[in-house]
Amino acid sequence: MSGLVWLPVGGFAVLGLVLAANAVDTAIYAHGLLLFVASVLAGFAVLKKSESVVAEHRSDGADGTIVYNDSIIRLGVVASTFWGVVGFTVGLVIALQLAFPALNFDLPWTNFGRLRPLHTSAVIFAFGGNVLLMTSFHVVQRTSQARLAGMWSPWFVFWGYNLFIIMAATGYVSGITQGKEYAEPEWYVDLWLTIVWVTYLLVFLATLWKRKEPHIYVANWFYLAFIVTVAMLHLVNNAAVPVDFFGSKSYVVWAGVQDALTQWWYGHNAVGFFLTAGFLGIMYYYVPKQAERPVYSYRLSIVHFWSLIFLYIWAGPHHLHYTALPDWSQTLGMTFSIMLWMPSWGGMINGLMTLSGAWDKLRTDPILRMMAISVAFYGMSTFEGPLMSIKAVNSLSHYTDWTIGHVHSGALGWVGMVSFGAIYFLAPKMFGREKLYSLRLVSAHFWLATLGIVLYAAAMWVSGIMQGLMWRAYDSLGFLEYSFAETVEAMHPFYVIRAFGGGMFVVGSLLMAYNVWRTARGDVRDEQPYMPATQTATA
Repeated sequence: MSGLVWLPVGGFAVLGLVLAANAVDTAIYAHGLLLFVASVLAGFAVLKKSESVVAEHRSDGADGTIVYNDSIIRLGVVASTFWGVVGFTVGLVIALQLAFPALNFDLPWTNFGRLRPLHTSAVIFAFGGNVLLMTSFHVVQRTSQARLAGMWSPWFVFWGYNLFIIMAATGYVSGITQGKEYAEPEWYVDLWLTIVWVTYLLVFLATLWKRKEPHIYVANWFYLAFIVTVAMLHLVNNAAVPVDFFGSKSYVVWAGVQDALTQWWYGHNAVGFFLTAGFLGIMYYYVPKQAERPVYSYRLSIVHFWSLIFLYIWAGPHHLHYTALPDWSQTLGMTFSIMLWMPSWGGMINGLMTLSGAWDKLRTDPILRMMAISVAFYGMSTFEGPLMSIKAVNSLSHYTDWTIGHVHSGALGWVGMVSFGAIYFLAPKMFGREKLYSLRLVSAHFWLATLGIVLYAAAMWVSGIMQGLMWRAYDSLGFLEYSFAETVEAMHPFYVIRAFGGGMFVVGSLLMAYNVWRTARGDVRDEQPYMPATQTATA
């Protein structure tokens, strides 16, 4: 079985050389060489690790015990932490560029236009994607009571996905992009991701298939919905015809309003299934585990699942209010967005009520506190999103910084915080440590991140509403009262506040990286356990 691994390794190495040898532009040449080098390194890794991987795989179930594949989850902790720091740092850089344009340095590689997609992809797909890979592989094994399916395929998914991230990121900095929001990589990078993603789906399904636990826990339902729907979105929205099979440039098969509708059907559901459904899988497993309480209502979690996946898929047109999109489509998107309030808040209530009987732990457990506030941000974001989809509100909010504030309260508050909680939960377990290096550092991270998000979102809410009102202000003669340059000048103080809040968030992520590193080393900081004031007085 292990011999078959050489077929794809050799095939991808040859493909990389062919692409590099026949390249008509620098991007294909560089990425062809990158694929070749990655394949060679994979070959060496297979040679070095073959015996241990095969032995571990064969020992599973030999004496009735389950040998989980935790090595890949351990790497996922490292990759998630690393990409988080990278993505947040690039976000801070571009926030500073908006406040102080001289920081673009008049260089193409450091220009806001290239760093902005680098930031969004690094945070969503590099950080968020690695967190989802790591946690889904962990959860599906534990809840299925089965080792992760496949000997080498899970490793291909992990390293193949991170190779996709590197190819996409180097392409952005070089100016290689489709120019589609959340779907920036060019056609050949999309094809590589398709191969990786199909393998991911097969590994996940095969693990569920061989489960020893008859019941499929609800977290796996959310993970599976995320994997299947993202595959569908990716294939449809990124359908493109390359100009040359040895060149990076392509043209999407959709055009005009069809392209706009397809893009925002993809874009909103990337938020709905990548950044919501997948991370709800994290919430439904890790919040009960950290709180040491069962899910508040398993029946509500099933209702939450089916209503969410049915409603979310129709909400994309609300991004295209007051455009060439037919009015009925805009109204359809708005209607389904408003209906999303119900399942979203059902999930939030389920997450928070899981803490019933464990509220006192929020005083002493900063990891649980992080998870709890992430659920609160989920509830806030899923209230604000439907509100902003209403046409009357959207006419003020769209294209303004209000949208930026909304996106980041969800991305940093919901996705970021629940991801941090999962990393802190997994780090000591995956590295075989009794506990984290320092809970005080987790608490410091919690406050830095929380205050950073509040500053960021509040500044963007004020800036965005001001921006929208200035754009629609007319004088007595019917002329615009403010020029575009005046609105930009008025937003400057809020951009500085945003950068400061983002800086706090970055510092918090650096504390997390340090904490994970010291935990991996086996260090434990000498910290006095928390004692309530009443206990201290009587001690």
